[in-house]
Amino acid sequence: MADDEMWDVTDVQGTPTGTLHRRGDGPVPAGSFHIVASVCAVASSGRVLISRRAEGKEYPLAWEFPAGSALRGESSRRGAIRELGEEVGIFVLPDDLVLVGRVVEERALFDLWAVRVDGEPEVAVDPEEVREAEWVELAEVRRRWEAGAFATPWNARFAQLWDELEAAVREDA
Repeated sequence: MADDEMWDVTDVQGTPTGTLHRRGDGPVPAGSFHIVASVCAVASSGRVLISRRAEGKEYPLAWEFPAGSALRGESSRRGAIRELGEEVGIFVLPDDLVLVGRVVEERALFDLWAVRVDGEPEVAVDPEEVREAEWVELAEVRRRWEAGAFATPWNARFAQLWDELEAAVREDA
């Protein structure tokens, strides 16, 4: 996560405006957005992968699904794949991702994707990003969310997308 990381500034539909924003330069301008993509990896067991943020990050030691900002020229889907690979070492194909839903946040468009993986792959965490990761039942995700163990932005995300997430995890399980 370099400070020279560049994002496309988008409108509320996610269409790039032609303006770039450098990470670390404060929020994108009011009325503008950048895309944040997250992935819920679903194992053949039906369990899902959650990761715990590293101590040095915002919301230290809070749980989440692997997530991050899409980079300049990168689609939400491509950003989600890159983040999953960088943070936990799981690599998937673009066509394997299914969009769970989008949450319009104050200055970000948050996309949650689901992807099915064979077995419960071993994770290889990036220690600068992730403290640990574990495969858990979706009910455990809900328990930790309700206990306040997830990073704060996930409260509104789960509130809006929980039913769709449950359906995505259940499908074919």
